[in-house]
Amino acid sequence: MSEPRPAIVVLSQTHLQLARRLVGLVDAELHGLRGRVGTADVLFDSTARHVGDLFRSGRPIIGVMASGALIRLLAPQLTDKHNEPPVLSVSQDGSSIVPLLGGHHGANDLARLIADGIGGHAAITTAGDLQFGIALDAPPQGYVLINPQAAKPVMAALIGGETAKLSGANDWLEQSTIAFSDNGSVVLTTTALATVPRENELVFAPRVLCLGIGCERGAPAEEVIALAEETLAQAGLTAKALTGVFSIDLKADETAIHAVAGHFGVPARFFDAGRLEQEADRLENPSDIVFAEVGCHGVAEGAALAAAGADGDLVVAKRKSRRATCAVAKALQPVAATLPGKARGTLYIVGIGPGSDGWRSPEVSDMIGRSTDLVGYSLYLDLVAGLSHGKARHDFDLGKEEARVRHAMELAGEGRTVSLVCSGDAGIYAMATLAFELLDKGRTGRDADGGLSDAAGRVEISVSPGISALQAAAARTGAPLGHDFCTISLSDLLTPWPDIERRVRAAAEGDFVIAFYNPVSRRRRTQLAFAKEELLKHRPGDTPVVLATNLGREGENVRIVPLASLNVDDVDMLTVVIAGSSQSRTVRTGDGREWVYTPRGYAAKEGSVLDGKEAAE
Repeated sequence: MSEPRPAIVVLSQTHLQLARRLVGLVDAELHGLRGRVGTADVLFDSTARHVGDLFRSGRPIIGVMASGALIRLLAPQLTDKHNEPPVLSVSQDGSSIVPLLGGHHGANDLARLIADGIGGHAAITTAGDLQFGIALDAPPQGYVLINPQAAKPVMAALIGGETAKLSGANDWLEQSTIAFSDNGSVVLTTTALATVPRENELVFAPRVLCLGIGCERGAPAEEVIALAEETLAQAGLTAKALTGVFSIDLKADETAIHAVAGHFGVPARFFDAGRLEQEADRLENPSDIVFAEVGCHGVAEGAALAAAGADGDLVVAKRKSRRATCAVAKALQPVAATLPGKARGTLYIVGIGPGSDGWRSPEVSDMIGRSTDLVGYSLYLDLVAGLSHGKARHDFDLGKEEARVRHAMELAGEGRTVSLVCSGDAGIYAMATLAFELLDKGRTGRDADGGLSDAAGRVEISVSPGISALQAAAARTGAPLGHDFCTISLSDLLTPWPDIERRVRAAAEGDFVIAFYNPVSRRRRTQLAFAKEELLKHRPGDTPVVLATNLGREGENVRIVPLASLNVDDVDMLTVVIAGSSQSRTVRTGDGREWVYTPRGYAAKEGSVLDGKEAAE
């Protein structure tokens, strides 16, 4: 499970250079105060509200500001030290890095990393780190403290001179400077067994248990979770020692498998049948029936053993429920940070709006930030360059839509987290449709009928909206979409021109406000002229038409012209055209600016200003 990216908070352009160095050091996202900082991944208006939101969401915070200022900003949020994220203050000259909160949750490590990178001093103040070189309430990756509430008195006793008795192998504890003795008053236990800690005892669970799961397609999640819980309980094992849930790659998109992983708070990983079959000699319950079905003699036992490695042992043989199987293997050492097997890939299909930071949603920024790979048209990837540090970039030329979508899905099929970057909204004349179209072709292989590989067809997909070109153009000019509207693409590359003609005539007759996408190209100059003439049959020549080019980017140009004066030569491929209905109007404000709006249609009803919902009621 991916950890949230740190947020570097900077309040002044003067300190932006230092903040950008920190972004590169810790793979963070840059958050800047609007009006004081020119460019950032995220711009905010209220420092107190924004920092509070970051803290409540569990995001690590690195503030390039005085410690006192950051403390005062967060004071109202401080409740539970066990659940607070790392919070650090970096002095504005970079000389001091102070972990303020969450020292044992990563803040101390971040402080050391930053200090090494910029030549500053990490002001570590937590007693355990200073005296013993470790923090008992923040064990390293691979261990979980079962009873964190007991850590404070145990640490106090050790700092006060008491000795500790070590129960169970634990390299991390053995390498510390804690004083150990066979009759120590404090007990530090490491075990994968379910146990109730005694007074003055800390129990650490090593992440050595590998849970193998097999199940029928569509098996109920609650059944598989219950089987896993019963299997661990009957073996006397603690779920805290689980390192992951493992299965065959054919189950990478199986809801129940991911439900089990989510229930225990561990990752899910998958092996192909060939890798599982390598464990055939170690299985206690090999099955020819399973081999005939999926190509290996056991899924639950095989996956558990494959995850535990050659030195691991099967500690719970296959157990069954009505539609699932379960087994547990134990690794010799806590499983490394990089788990064996392949993760289910993730494809984010994101709309970045017109491209400016201010018009990109926080969700989209977060998805791009969590990705390992970015795929898209080169211009679109350039527009999110501030979020692309440390990510593989896959550039495609304009017009290579299917190639880029297929590439993104196949990358995700390899277990990566991929953002397919689209301008505007990803679902409006964009790549989301093409992704689902490829899925709908079936999983018959890339070279058969244009379908996807099996792995690419099993990835997790999320679509995040962006501000569409028609919304941006409307916002720049007022409210032309205030009543019924439609969108029509004038490109005949994918839609036959007779179909486009029919839609234009119907929309013109229906008196819709119309947003025209792809109005012209180098070779297409007649379609927009046809639309103009068709509209003039049904609405006045002074009907306002919005021409919006390069919205939200350098070179933005927004014009309002009468329909009768619309000139095709004033429109290019980067222009969105919004033609008003017969009811659309223009109005000038006191500063001389012209706006377009379309009445909501209720003015005739005794001057009512109720909104649509209230009027319906």
